[in-house]
Amino acid sequence: MEWSTLLIPVLILTTGSYGTPAPQGPFTDYHFEKPGQIHKIQLKDLPSPAPETSAGNAPQVVPRPEGAWPQVPPGFKVQLFAANLDNPRLLQTAPNGDIFLAESSAGKIRVFRGLTAEGKPQKTEVFTTGLNLPYGIAFYPPGKTSKWLYVGDADAVLRFPYKDGDLHATGTPKKIVALPTEPLGHWTRSLQFDLDGENLFVAVGSASNVNDPDIKPAEKNRADILVMNPEGGNVKVFASGMRNAGGGLAIQPGNGKLWASVNERDSLGDNLVPDYITHVEKGGFYGWPWWYMGGHQDPRLEGKHPELKQKLTEPDVLLQPHNASLELTFYEGKQFPAKYRGDIFSSQHGSWNRSVRTGYEVIRVPLHGAGQATGEYEDFMTGFVIDDARVWGRPVGVTVASDGSLLVSDDGSNSIWRVFYTGK
Repeated sequence: MEWSTLLIPVLILTTGSYGTPAPQGPFTDYHFEKPGQIHKIQLKDLPSPAPETSAGNAPQVVPRPEGAWPQVPPGFKVQLFAANLDNPRLLQTAPNGDIFLAESSAGKIRVFRGLTAEGKPQKTEVFTTGLNLPYGIAFYPPGKTSKWLYVGDADAVLRFPYKDGDLHATGTPKKIVALPTEPLGHWTRSLQFDLDGENLFVAVGSASNVNDPDIKPAEKNRADILVMNPEGGNVKVFASGMRNAGGGLAIQPGNGKLWASVNERDSLGDNLVPDYITHVEKGGFYGWPWWYMGGHQDPRLEGKHPELKQKLTEPDVLLQPHNASLELTFYEGKQFPAKYRGDIFSSQHGSWNRSVRTGYEVIRVPLHGAGQATGEYEDFMTGFVIDDARVWGRPVGVTVASDGSLLVSDDGSNSIWRVFYTGK
C-alpha cells in the first residue's frame, strides 16, 4: 500500500491499521517499516507485561499480487533467483560457491550453481531427499576444501560424505548425535562450526512457549546452544535460556565470535518480549523461561529462581517483539558498498502474536567497521505485507553468494530473491 507524504504524519499521530492506535516509538509495525529506516529498542523502553492484550493474528499467505516486488534501498535491485520451490528455508553458500537450500517440509536439500545474465542459477540439482525437517547446513572442515556436509534434522545431526562440487550425495549419512524432539516444538536446528573446526554448535529451541524445565523433562537440553566435537561427542551446553536460536547461528569473521538470532516468548502483549540478535557468551544465561532481558521476571513463573536474575546476559540488539528473527549472515562480499562490509543481514519471518504485524523483512545490523553492534538495526528489504490480514512473502534464509550479491529465501512465495547493487 502506498502512503502519500501528506498522509504519513497524520497516520503516525492518529491510527495504524484498521483504526488501531499507531505504534509508539521505538516500537513499530509494517506501515512504517521501509528500506533505510533505523530502529533502536533499549531496555528502558520495555513496557509492563500485558497478557490480557495478547493477539492472535496469524497471516493469510496469498499469491504475490501483480506488480508487488521486494523493496530495497536506492542503488539496489532485486531479481527473482528461483521460484516454485517447496518450503525453502535456510540457505548456505558452499566453499566453491554453490548455494545449498533446505526445503524443510519436503525433507530435501537442493543445490544451485552458477548465475545467468538474468540472475538465475545455471544449474539446479537435488542433493538428497528423505530427511526429517532438515534446516541447518554446515561444511567441514571450515575453509576452502570440505570433506563432509552436516545437516541439522529435527531429531539429529547427520553427516554426509562431500567434496567440493558434489551436486548429489555420494554416500549414506551418518547420525552423529540425536537431538530432543518430543514434543516437536521448535524444530529448526541451526548448525555452525567455529573457525578452526574443533567445535560444532547446534541450536535447539524450546518445546514450548514458557514451560518450566524444573517440572517439564521435555525441555532438557532445549532452549540451549549445544557444543560438541565434529564426531558428535563431548556434548555440553554452551549457552542457555535462549527460547529458540534454531533459526540462525553465524561465526563473525576475524574474531570468531558466535552470534545467534533468537525468537523470544509470546503472549505478554504486542511489545513484549523483543526478539534479539546477539553475540553469544560461553556459559551465558539469557533468561528463558523464568526471566527476560533487563532483569524482568515472566509473570507466569513469578517467584521462581530469584538467584538467576543476576546471571542474565543482555543481548546486543533488541528487535521488534514477534518479528520471528531467523537466519543471519555476515556480509563479506565486495559487490555492496564498502560501508556494508562486516555487517549482519538477517531475515525476519513475521509472527502471529501481534495485533498489527511486524517483521516480514530482511534487516541490516550495522557494526560500523568495528565489529560491534550499538543496538540499532535498519530495515533493508521490505514490501511483503499487503495489509494486516494478508502477506505474500516471508523471508527465512539469507546468504552471501560468491559474486557478493545477497540471496534471500522466502517460504511465503516459495522463492529465492537476489539483491545486488547497481548504484554509485
